[in-house]
Amino acid sequence: MQSLSETDGLIMFILEIYLLFIPILGRVIATFLCSGEKEVDLAVQSAKAAFKIWRKKSGMERSRILLEAARIIRERKDEIATVETINNGKSVFEARLDIDTSWQCLEYYAGLAASMGGEHVQLPGGSFGYTRREPLGVCVGIGAWNYPFQIASWKSAPALACGNAMVFKPSPFTPVSTLLLAEIYTEAGVPPGLFNVVQGGAATGQFLCQHRDVAKVSFTGSVPTGKKIMELASKGVKPVTLELGGKSPLIIFSDCDIENAVRGAMMANFLTQGEVCCNGTRVFVQREILDKFTEEVVKQTKKIKIGDPLEEDTRMGPLINRSHLQHVLGFIEQAKNEGAKVLCGGDLCVPEDPKLKDGYYMTPCVLGNCKDGMTCVKEEIFGPVMSILSFDTEAEVLERANDTNFGLAAGVFTRDIQRAHRVVAELQAGVCYINNYNVSPVELPFGGYKMSGFGRENGRVTIEYYSQLKTICVEMGDVESVF
Repeated sequence: MQSLSETDGLIMFILEIYLLFIPILGRVIATFLCSGEKEVDLAVQSAKAAFKIWRKKSGMERSRILLEAARIIRERKDEIATVETINNGKSVFEARLDIDTSWQCLEYYAGLAASMGGEHVQLPGGSFGYTRREPLGVCVGIGAWNYPFQIASWKSAPALACGNAMVFKPSPFTPVSTLLLAEIYTEAGVPPGLFNVVQGGAATGQFLCQHRDVAKVSFTGSVPTGKKIMELASKGVKPVTLELGGKSPLIIFSDCDIENAVRGAMMANFLTQGEVCCNGTRVFVQREILDKFTEEVVKQTKKIKIGDPLEEDTRMGPLINRSHLQHVLGFIEQAKNEGAKVLCGGDLCVPEDPKLKDGYYMTPCVLGNCKDGMTCVKEEIFGPVMSILSFDTEAEVLERANDTNFGLAAGVFTRDIQRAHRVVAELQAGVCYINNYNVSPVELPFGGYKMSGFGRENGRVTIEYYSQLKTICVEMGDVESVF
């Protein structure tokens, strides 16, 4: 049996057995064992030992190793993208873009590693104070199944740049590609154990969150699991970063470039089979262009090629597993019962290639006649389902767009630049797009408002989430005692 955990270069055979399905074919390709409390402790202790070495390296020394890891990822991009596609079903074309943002993230934080510093403050009488930004220790990363390699890179790059170690747990649905990142970090020259991978589900995650030597937890996933992680981490007063779900609004004003807006709506809904937390699935279209916009969106959606995601021209592969496929189809059926109209798609799909007949495929769906109170508009579907709603005025659409417990992302399409900035200033979302959607440059912070979480991935500000500030006060004269 192949082990899917790596700690300090050791192979471990461990507890509960998971079945690993390949979404493309709908069948089991492997079994793997999950890390129990003993294995989690071994991974954390190994990371703790590596941290003692890594934290003493200068920012430039850490930078060189991160740059080397980025170089290896670029060199192995096609291989990693293929593994990612087999792992979770997204098109290999899209997976390559994910790998690009992964090595770019490592390069970006390599550039910041040497810039971590504090400030000097002059005090009266020649005394002074200064601050130091120091690493936290062993950080835990818990990833989701929609962007396995990318999420592991986005969490580990700033953590390692700041001088921390990381123990990472990928989703049990996509356990493979993160191991390639562990191999790459080792090859690049990090101390053994600095980036460890453990496998498992909720129990493994609980062991990680509760471990006495874990200094921080960063989680990407669902709101219910995020709440549980907050609860577990609070018992040890550990800081957490949560990147959770969304039900994001995309606002299309009548003065927009309609072709551009249609392309934006497609990007906002159908990447990675719609399994994207920041997707703009509530598409608000100003009434004057509703019919024209809807017609064009339906036309473009019908053109999406569904099939083997390893083929270069495929743009939509299978969903992650059968239960999730049925979950998404259930939302569509409920939408119809509540009065929405299926304008295209929303059905099981059996690709022409007979080897794909048991894969988890469906046709991308556009729903019309949607109302704010419908389940498909209120709840995160996490599949290729776009809900189109009409609106009349700017004030009206802002109130409706913000009427959600989520606040991860939002978008607006308009030629009126004043309106664009006015609208995004009022939108209650952590990431807002103007005349584009679902672009994620690593230089910009990513994260949400409200129940979509807190903390940020990417951007300079993330350094603050993987470090702690120490204040030093230096007295240059005698102590003035009140006693």
